[in-house]
Amino acid sequence: MREIALDTETTGLSPKNGDRVVEIGCVELINHMPTGRTYQTYLNPQKMMDPSAEEVHGLSNDFLKDQPLFKEIVGDFLEFISDSPLIIHNAEFDLGFLNSELKRLDMNEINLNQAIDTLKISRDKYPGAQNSLDALCRRFDINNYDRELHGALLDSKILADVYLELLGGKEPGLKLDSDNVVETFENNQTNSPKTKEIEIYSYGVSEKEKEDHTNFINAMSVKSLWDDFEV
Repeated sequence: MREIALDTETTGLSPKNGDRVVEIGCVELINHMPTGRTYQTYLNPQKMMDPSAEEVHGLSNDFLKDQPLFKEIVGDFLEFISDSPLIIHNAEFDLGFLNSELKRLDMNEINLNQAIDTLKISRDKYPGAQNSLDALCRRFDINNYDRELHGALLDSKILADVYLELLGGKEPGLKLDSDNVVETFENNQTNSPKTKEIEIYSYGVSEKEKEDHTNFINAMSVKSLWDDFEV
């Protein structure tokens, strides 16, 4: 089963106010595990950066002015994600921006049903707790790369680690079966005002796959899944 962990960086908080995407990062997962295959691009937003957004990701107007336009990379981006489920932390925010870019080009938008929202999953699993990526990294003892700035590809790699933990990860008694479901879309976390609806994905897994997956997880060390890949 192929899935894509996805994140974006933007010029601000609202595509309705004309904010644009400035970075896209994607990580390929097969059977919930990173393969090492990624997609990343910076973008010229043709819009001035909100200073508060630059403080988050560090991408300046001067740097972005020489990057490609969204229309120049959209084919490669859509080919990479294909129709795979998209693992996103606060899905409506990122898809809202991406669909705004697609709409500008009169292209079909990405269906929200294609996304699995890890913010919704974490809120359901840990109600009342902090559920930002950084908070979840602390909860799961994940090396979050000592990041000082956000980056779309880096955050997608962190999200892949977090997603595995939310599915049961390295915890004892992991069980993935055909009755397990992942609900998507709800409300925002910090920094992005997003509202979400709920959709359900159900994954069928054979008995052999359950046994192989459990054996693999039990054999894993506590280090990050990405320690073996170059960032």
